[in-house]
Amino acid sequence: MGSSSDKLFNRERTIHEILGGNIDVMLWRKKNVSVGIVTVTIASWMVFEAFAYTIFTLLSSVLLLLLSILFLWSKSASILNRPSPPLLEFQISEAMAEEASIWLRIHVNRLLQVSYDIAMGRDSELYIKVAISLFLISLIGSLMDFQTLCHTSVLVVMTVPAFYERYEDYIDGSIVFICNKAKELYLRFEILAFPENKKKLS
Repeated sequence: MGSSSDKLFNRERTIHEILGGNIDVMLWRKKNVSVGIVTVTIASWMVFEAFAYTIFTLLSSVLLLLLSILFLWSKSASILNRPSPPLLEFQISEAMAEEASIWLRIHVNRLLQVSYDIAMGRDSELYIKVAISLFLISLIGSLMDFQTLCHTSVLVVMTVPAFYERYEDYIDGSIVFICNKAKELYLRFEILAFPENKKKLS
């Protein structure tokens, strides 16, 4: 293993320690489960593409089938004096609603503050990061629909961590080198675009 300076973010922990101990499936330490998830993901994507299904069509069909089964079960149970389906009554408590609203308010305010800072030209580095992120999202959205994106995300989650853990030293070294070069290019761009920052950097 290389030194912490050669790692991303100068970290000293392994990818397994960072992501937690319950990611054995993602790291293919439980191969049967991992293979099953990848197989189901690929098969479901093929079914969606072959039958032109959408996620909303599938969810509606599954919910309709489930509700029909439970409805007929309850009706037949009352006629035959059998026990009803063992279902729990789900309700959202007031505390859960308050926690969700607080979480939503905090993140919306943070998003609005970031947008305001960018609009006022207070943080050029943040603007570049957001612009690149939005460009990548737009590019990905033009290449695939939401359904394909979900399937692709599952495959990425199931393959990238395991691949990274296996070739961690090589990947970290390459990314650190690229990041250092990108920082140099950004500093040059900032000096050219914002000459008043040249004195601060020197």
